[in-house]
Amino acid sequence: MVKHKKVYITFFNLDICDRIPCTTCSQEAVDIHHIQPRGMGGSDKDYIENLAALCRLCHDKAESSSSFNKTVKMIHLSKVINFLKYSAQ
Repeated sequence: MVKHKKVYITFFNLDICDRIPCTTCSQEAVDIHHIQPRGMGGSDKDYIENLAALCRLCHDKAESSSSFNKTVKMIHLSKVINFLKYSAQ
């Protein structure tokens, strides 16, 4: 398993067999998207705040539209914060 997928699955306490919903549309995610591309800093971008699960359509859109990518980032960061908030209770 690639490192960034392992980081995502581990953070959200998922199993490799779990269905992971797309961050933006809730369809089944097929990719773990680097919000800030790895090419702009290398593989040190494999931290949860930079990793969003996306379906193929949303991943393609995030790769081609900076405004959609910003939307992905906002939704994903909200998801991370809520997960941390509720897992601490």
